[in-house]
Amino acid sequence: MGDLASIVKAYDIRGVVPDQLDERVAEAVGAAFARLTGAATILTMHDMRASSGPLADAFGRGAASQGANVLAAGLGSTDMVYYGSGDLGIPGAMVTASHNPPPYNGIKLCRAGAKPVGIETGLKDIKDLAERSVVSAPVPGSITTVDLLPGYADYLRKLVDISEIRPLTVAVDAGNGMAGHTVPKVFEGLPVTVIPLYFELDGTFPNHVANPIEPENLRDLQRAVVEHHADIGLAFDGDADRCFVVDERGQVVSPSVLTALIAARELAREPGATIIHNLITSRAVPQIIAEHGGVAVRTRVGHSFIKAEMARTGAVFGGEHSGHFYFRDFWFADSGMLAALHTLAALGGQAKPLSQLMAEYARYHASGEINSEVADQAEATARVKQAFASRPGVSTDELDGLTVAAEDWWFNLRPSNTEPLLRLNVEATDQTAMAALRDEVLAMVRKGGSDAD
Repeated sequence: MGDLASIVKAYDIRGVVPDQLDERVAEAVGAAFARLTGAATILTMHDMRASSGPLADAFGRGAASQGANVLAAGLGSTDMVYYGSGDLGIPGAMVTASHNPPPYNGIKLCRAGAKPVGIETGLKDIKDLAERSVVSAPVPGSITTVDLLPGYADYLRKLVDISEIRPLTVAVDAGNGMAGHTVPKVFEGLPVTVIPLYFELDGTFPNHVANPIEPENLRDLQRAVVEHHADIGLAFDGDADRCFVVDERGQVVSPSVLTALIAARELAREPGATIIHNLITSRAVPQIIAEHGGVAVRTRVGHSFIKAEMARTGAVFGGEHSGHFYFRDFWFADSGMLAALHTLAALGGQAKPLSQLMAEYARYHASGEINSEVADQAEATARVKQAFASRPGVSTDELDGLTVAAEDWWFNLRPSNTEPLLRLNVEATDQTAMAALRDEVLAMVRKGGSDAD
């Protein structure tokens, strides 16, 4: 189990197959997970990568060796595991490497009720247990196959009913990932005509990597929306827990704008509710939450912080600029499909095109995230802070990296946890001011260094 130390990450297990992650490792992790949770029953599911089925089977064997009964749900999206874990009240394991390149795979774990398992909430204990020889239970558990897709689709459609919207043409880029499996069932019988792109399940990603946060991976969808005169385009990542949106003109809609839209919808349903947003979402998000009578709570970047804050505050919804959207009524877990349904409900419930609808929620100009490779992250950050902190009308905070704000602009500079990078996000009231500020900060950050955009 020597490879476990290198593949146990902050939020999941992830590594190259078979060099770092193989069936022996997956079986040991399954046994350790069963020991840690003490659960009578554990759910497993996997994505479309060639290695995923065998790894999920091995994980299940390990869990069964400890006396746990295993519900093997087969192919599914990560939010299907959250649905199963929440609905059945049992721990779950999803074998996926999400948007990572084909040689990778991984395991995402949750306790009963879709509660996340991270390095501080069980992953370290699982690593320690898996590295030791775990004695099998006197009587092994059973392994039973189940199909959760119909129940998952029904549950989502109860949370967001789009059965009465006007007819829409929707282009969907599944990226050869799990949305190709889930979208047909979720949209079945609804007033939606789907233009499918790359619905064939293929973990080699023959068309493009299933990572919609990268602009080049959205170009096929943008073309398809325009060519087919679609009302909207949806793009999902490999395990379909993230969703990005393209409007009828082929323009990408900022995830911050989606966060504001969904927040307004949730506040209409539950006035005065709390909404979580991370600190690199647009300034428009907390403004719109307040305008709709909600309470905005700002968090660090990262799903563990969002989920913890949602659980603490009872927030009805949370949004991240990375395309993750979290819902209290989905066990505080994230679901790209739920975000997509909210967007379709908002679009189909009125007559305006998506670009006009979203214009109400887009108020500022943003740089997007820009990476810079620097030898000394702390020194570069301190240099930027010193340059800005004394300027009139400027405030700073260090909730997550360095955030510098003035009346008409703000930027955040934060270090990567895994690479020698600083990540910059800039927003301003107009494009010219944003570009000038972006270039000024980048010049300070990259002084004597190289960029890594």
